[in-house]
Amino acid sequence: MKLVIRCAAVLAALSAGHASAQATAEAVAKKGFVQCGVNVGLAGFSQPDSQGVWKGIDVDLCRAVAAAVLGDASKVRYTPLTAQQRFTALQSGEVDILSRNTTWTLSRDTSLGLNFAGVNYYDGQGFMVPAKRKVKSAKQLNGATVCVQPGTTTELNLADYFRTHKMKFKPVVIEKLEEVLNAYFTGRCDVYTTDVSGLVAVRASRAPKPAEHVILPEVISKEPLGPAVRHGDDRWFDIVKWSLYAMIEAEELGLSSKNIEQQAGSANPAVQRFVGATGDLGKMLGLDNRWAVHIIKQVGNYAESFDANLKPLGFERGINKLWTQGGLMYAPPIR
Repeated sequence: MKLVIRCAAVLAALSAGHASAQATAEAVAKKGFVQCGVNVGLAGFSQPDSQGVWKGIDVDLCRAVAAAVLGDASKVRYTPLTAQQRFTALQSGEVDILSRNTTWTLSRDTSLGLNFAGVNYYDGQGFMVPAKRKVKSAKQLNGATVCVQPGTTTELNLADYFRTHKMKFKPVVIEKLEEVLNAYFTGRCDVYTTDVSGLVAVRASRAPKPAEHVILPEVISKEPLGPAVRHGDDRWFDIVKWSLYAMIEAEELGLSSKNIEQQAGSANPAVQRFVGATGDLGKMLGLDNRWAVHIIKQVGNYAESFDANLKPLGFERGINKLWTQGGLMYAPPIR
């Protein structure tokens, strides 16, 4: 009898947790905003400008979800999170979405109670060194002191790379970005390692003299970066996933913030489905049928987001081009 009672109690607790987890979209609608976990400040991805307005491609994903769910891309509140804080903040319900240049890995996808909702930037880890050191390759870094942040795939990849190439290094592990950058720029470290996107952003926005720092040619890992949500809420997972895909699909269809309303009258069946003129795709997500129009009109397509946030820092589209242009950006059919 005790076993039966215990099983019943466990099932009741699981059911209660599941019911609670399923309620993210409803909770967002009730409170009137999306709580989004972002980087504490990484140019091009998520960083407040001089007016305190958050900008970046990760920020735009949060704005897209708000536009889809609430019809207003401005209905977002941001929670700056360090690499070590980010997963706990999502697991605990402190944030509704984690959109913080986070790498999708098997262990994170399965053991942390998270679902990754796609990739908004394909990346890889690299190394930056002062130009005065005359280093041309990462294979010349034997014995180097390397600045790295804890709780990241970067830390693990670093150890793997040096072990594979039978080299030694001295890690300088610092959690806060400002402190790790200060350590590198003041010469406490010979090398700074993170995703190549982070190196490009930091060199362009934080280095006193960007030309005095070189990003080495080696890319030592795969780092597919994207938003994550909690396990157990399929409806919210679908909304976040398809908000990202809508931005990618819009670029492929030639739909932008400047022409979306004019193109709504297009005879193209794919455009008709996208703008909600035919079918009930929005209702399948529990949203207004013009959900995708709200996203593109207020936030823009993927290219617009990339060009506004990353291109000014010197980023090239590279593998983040559309699949039709030789890149990896590919959205499943919106139909």
